Amino acid sequence: MLYWMTQFADGGGIFNLFKYITFRAGCAFITALIFGFIFGRPLIELLRRKQGKGQPIREDGPQSHFSKAGTPTMGGLLILSALVFATLVWARLDNPYIWIVLLVTLAFGGIGFADDYAKVTKQNTKGVSSRIRIILGLVIAGLATYAAASFHPAGLTDQLALPVFKNTLINLGLFYVPFGMFVIVGSANAVNLTDGLDGLAIMPVMIAGATLGVIAYVVGNFNFSEYLGVHFVPGTGEILIFAAALFGAGLGFLWYNAPPAAVFMGDTGSLALGGALGAIAVCIKHEIVLAIVGGLFVVEALSVIIQVAYYKRTKKRIFLMAPIHHHFEKRGWAEPQIVIRFWIISLILAMLGLATLKVR
Repeated sequence: MLYWMTQFADGGGIFNLFKYITFRAGCAFITALIFGFIFGRPLIELLRRKQGKGQPIREDGPQSHFSKAGTPTMGGLLILSALVFATLVWARLDNPYIWIVLLVTLAFGGIGFADDYAKVTKQNTKGVSSRIRIILGLVIAGLATYAAASFHPAGLTDQLALPVFKNTLINLGLFYVPFGMFVIVGSANAVNLTDGLDGLAIMPVMIAGATLGVIAYVVGNFNFSEYLGVHFVPGTGEILIFAAALFGAGLGFLWYNAPPAAVFMGDTGSLALGGALGAIAVCIKHEIVLAIVGGLFVVEALSVIIQVAYYKRTKKRIFLMAPIHHHFEKRGWAEPQIVIRFWIISLILAMLGLATLKVR
């Protein structure tokens, strides 16, 4: 919104700073962070009063989780509020990719809010049926993928770009939209499954978001993309502002979500942020790199899929409990130990994802 102030930049001056994506990204980060610090505590108190017993705890979960009973959920509202506010203030609102990512984030946040609301009011862990959540998610993801493809350059529309291999494209044709739907919905649900311990999901989301933001900036800059041999997608550089706002909002939330958590992210946050990562990957044509950068989320989701499939076939379990972070809890790992080690893994995977820009 404040980008319009560049009209006052008559050959230089302070208003000229607003032309630079990096400057506005830094401002978006600070804005979202301060927003989280200011409104975090009042929101938590409001959620605690409204929710009473807070988020219901799984009866078959680790014993240590029962001490968390009464902790309010829907903390994702703080993240989304800070993220959206900072993005609207500092991003160019005539950029279609900003709106695609924002709307996907809010739409999945809406699904998550409905799920959290059902869990809190009914005081059970079922919430909205998974079938309805998946169907709504697929519709949103389908529309977003179609919109992103319509703004991609002619040579990249419906194409799947492969990392490492320079100028290598796979023409998916009519299958590109279903592929994009799979990426966005899969990302949303993978992050949702990861959100099971205090601080576990938010830091990997921040790391992945920041990594994709850097890639978006490179992909949206002709000189950088040409030098590194990646596909140039005009306009995607603006996504760096969204990613910076996400990082700031995430830090503001982590202040209250650090063990012991004063508030849980809930599906309101996890589905929204996962959907955001998927939408960014589709917009910048780095869907496969998302699987590398967000490898932790992939492993968490696969652990559930493998556990369910194996149990249905043999009536036995491979993991002590799925998702896999609960397996390590059952093995006696302390919660902070799991969280910090998973953060380290996320950072390593982010470095590998960034390396794909150069290794071509």
